[in-house]
Amino acid sequence: VEEARSALGPLLAAVAVVGHDLKSSFHLLGALGVGAPRAEFDGMVASYLCDPDRDHGLEALARDFAGLVVRPAAPPGASRRAPRSAWPLGGVCAHAADAVRAVLALRPTCQAQLDATGQSRLFREVEMPLLPVLFEMERVGVALDAAVLEDMSRTLGEEIARLEAEARRLAGEPVNLDSPAQLRRILFDTLGLKGRKRTKTGFSTDQEMLEELAQAHPLPRALLDYRFLAKLKSTYVDALPALMDPSDRRLHTTFNQTVAATGRLSSSNPNLQNIPMRTEQGRRVRRAFVAAPGWKLLGADYSQIELRLMAHLSADPGLRQAFQADEDVHARTARRIFGLSAGAVPPELRARAKIVNFGVIYGMGARSLAQQMGIPRTEASAFIDDYFRAHPGVRAYLERTVHEARERGYTLTLLGRRRYLPALDSADGFARSMAERAAINSPLQGSAADLIKLAMVRVAAALRAEEGSARLLLQVHDELLLECPEAEVEAVQERVRREMEAVWPLEVPLAVSLGVGENWLDVH
Repeated sequence: VEEARSALGPLLAAVAVVGHDLKSSFHLLGALGVGAPRAEFDGMVASYLCDPDRDHGLEALARDFAGLVVRPAAPPGASRRAPRSAWPLGGVCAHAADAVRAVLALRPTCQAQLDATGQSRLFREVEMPLLPVLFEMERVGVALDAAVLEDMSRTLGEEIARLEAEARRLAGEPVNLDSPAQLRRILFDTLGLKGRKRTKTGFSTDQEMLEELAQAHPLPRALLDYRFLAKLKSTYVDALPALMDPSDRRLHTTFNQTVAATGRLSSSNPNLQNIPMRTEQGRRVRRAFVAAPGWKLLGADYSQIELRLMAHLSADPGLRQAFQADEDVHARTARRIFGLSAGAVPPELRARAKIVNFGVIYGMGARSLAQQMGIPRTEASAFIDDYFRAHPGVRAYLERTVHEARERGYTLTLLGRRRYLPALDSADGFARSMAERAAINSPLQGSAADLIKLAMVRVAAALRAEEGSARLLLQVHDELLLECPEAEVEAVQERVRREMEAVWPLEVPLAVSLGVGENWLDVH
């Protein structure tokens, strides 16, 4: 190891590298004590841009685009648990040589595809500069207060036990709440509730079905609450402490740059994108993510970025005017659809208007909107019609987007990211409908993803230029979480706001909400 380190360290410090899944390679080098070199070209990232839905593995790409075979490093029949040091050296060397040959052969092919699809600039200025930023975020991790989660686990356990008892009382008999068969019998046979959606084994007991049934009987609501808390406890509250690195007491998630077809980042081990934020119990998980002693957490969240992108892309006068005048867009919608006069809008009506705003721009129909708002379908349909009367530019944009996607076969984001949607011409009505929804969603979600990625690159560069100690920790949806010494907070806030709000020229201003706290929950 020492011989490898002394040979590789000076070499990699002086060159740029080409590779495949370079972020993983940088972590392996870091374990050897070798710093990450400058990343020039990553074949996996390039492949993801060219076609996000294909297999980005080196073996598949080498076979399909270069006619090369990458021999496996492990010997036939090798156990996954066996240490790699036990593998025959000849096989490992053959694999390494094949992999290097494939990486070099694929580079011109991938570059040609990027050029042909107009995505070279996106690759060069966003995705490749983002790679070392993500590597550094993974390396640094975020501090976790396990005691907060232990206390929360105890409280959730008591609440789950109470819900179990309540559900059994409502059922009128002992029941295994995790058994779909038993729940089906009680809900549809014993209680006589009306099922709508069937599976191979009978009526569904999934969340959507229980939400409908909850309007007719209290048992489905108790089941929904039980399932939510049980999943929250097992997935996050009990799991996060076990994933913490004992050497630094920090959690090191993995950011996936080449997974989501829309261009969004995802995370795994653990998945921090899915911490539920719509309930008090879900939000409390964020209390366990804390700043190091003498430091603060700083959150920077793009405000209504997808609605602002809709205003930019659709050129709808009313929507643009609202953002340019810094109006509360949800309150504005509430006043129109609920017939309110000027003045304060009740929070519950603003929340319902928010559902309309986001539902309509993502192609939600009257049925889905009615379910989410808990109103009759005719009323939901009237809300949608009224919205489009107020914002005809939005309706025209949505129709134009689907039409152009069907003609081209793909959608485009603001920065030129493509998503191919072959099912737009499918004879299967359901598949075609899903593709049309994706054609509406992808330009907005993908453009927001492009801008947050570009913002991460710009913020990281600004922090390096200032030579302070502040560092990016996490990215979740439209939010960045940073950690900085208390003395640097004010300067870092201003720097982050400047970089994020000026990241791309739009016809409406981008707005960033900033917050500071000892833990992630207190930040906002």
